[in-house]
Amino acid sequence: MSALSLPGPLLVVTDRLGSDRSLADTVAACLDGGARWVWFRDRDLDPAERRRLGATLLGLTRAADARLTIGGDLDLAAELGADGVHLGGGQHDRIAAARARLGPAALVGVSAHTRAEVARAAFEGADYATLSPIFASASKPGYGPALGPDAIRDAAATGLPIVALGGVSAETLDACLAAGAKAVAVMGGLMRAPDPAVATRLLLGRFPVNRFGDVA
Repeated sequence: MSALSLPGPLLVVTDRLGSDRSLADTVAACLDGGARWVWFRDRDLDPAERRRLGATLLGLTRAADARLTIGGDLDLAAELGADGVHLGGGQHDRIAAARARLGPAALVGVSAHTRAEVARAAFEGADYATLSPIFASASKPGYGPALGPDAIRDAAATGLPIVALGGVSAETLDACLAAGAKAVAVMGGLMRAPDPAVATRLLLGRFPVNRFGDVA
């Protein structure tokens, strides 16, 4: 899948515990701010509750002509008819199964922390890989040493679109793009923002005009 086939340059990563507002309200605000790609994480939820919340988020993304990726649960992604699934770093062997079950148009992504993991994801047929943590992350302070932008450049040489994750902000986004990231993923900076719509617009405003069609 080419970089232009990604739903947009910003991947909103959910965390219902990051704000006093409901997750649905936060995601709706991000969509109002221009986001067109949401990764529904929150895997600690009861399965029935996660299914209910996933259906709500799918309704919101459909209404905004955006796409919803389900984190780590192929069964739920298929049940909801979501736009894709994001597999954990130990689930590379499920990429082909995800493609077969969700169809050729589905987005199949993988979490990666090294070039070798990105290379394997590319070999197995993933559409993209998140690479993390690029910078120190307030959301996951113990989540390994920061890789830095050079890791993006190294991983991007595999040819697989890289989505930079971990400590990405309006201040660090340019360095990610310069190193070859095709998109960035942001959780805390949006989930905890006083106004997620404004925060989303600020991030999207950092991308070059027409990088993803209607993104300014």
